[in-house]
Amino acid sequence: MNLNSPLFDRIRVKSRSKQEVRNNAARCDHPGCTTAGEFRAPMGRLREGQYFCFCLDHVREYNASYNYFNGMTPEAVARYQRDAAVGHRPTWAMGQMEGAPAWHGPSDDPSRFTDPLGMFGQRAGASKPAAEPAKPRQGIAAKKALDQLGLDETADADTIRSRYKNMVKRLHPDANGGDRSLEDKLREIIRAYNYLKSVKLA
Repeated sequence: MNLNSPLFDRIRVKSRSKQEVRNNAARCDHPGCTTAGEFRAPMGRLREGQYFCFCLDHVREYNASYNYFNGMTPEAVARYQRDAAVGHRPTWAMGQMEGAPAWHGPSDDPSRFTDPLGMFGQRAGASKPAAEPAKPRQGIAAKKALDQLGLDETADADTIRSRYKNMVKRLHPDANGGDRSLEDKLREIIRAYNYLKSVKLA
């Protein structure tokens, strides 16, 4: 590529000096002012994108008295501020746009497509069959401890506590008139219950 080509001379743009910009600037739009209007000021509501050109003194004066909401009632100002939150665009609640057709889901017309995974087998909103509660998985020691209390794996914490209290009351020597023949069984029950507490099952 030849940078000294005469084609480049035709497309190069010489930047204008600030003095040229000042000389070409429009006159100040303030009545009776003959200085250059170098500063733009917005014309106001309903005239967006249009500007006055003022000199520095008159743009300061204009900005001090400028009120975008001049002539609007307080209710109109409040409405404008509320609409400004959404960019003055119309909004609707989710799923409630006026005139939009209601969509009932693909299960209305099963011939439209195949459903190999059965994802759309039930209509939206239809009650699903209750899933079986997952059985808790316990270790062998926890199963043995539950067996000591006469319970199975499905026992919850309240059931374990109430069974433990009943067995302690029944097997304790104070409840048996001082009979110590069931002390070994009582120790096993207490040990089993303490283990279940340590693994957060009781």
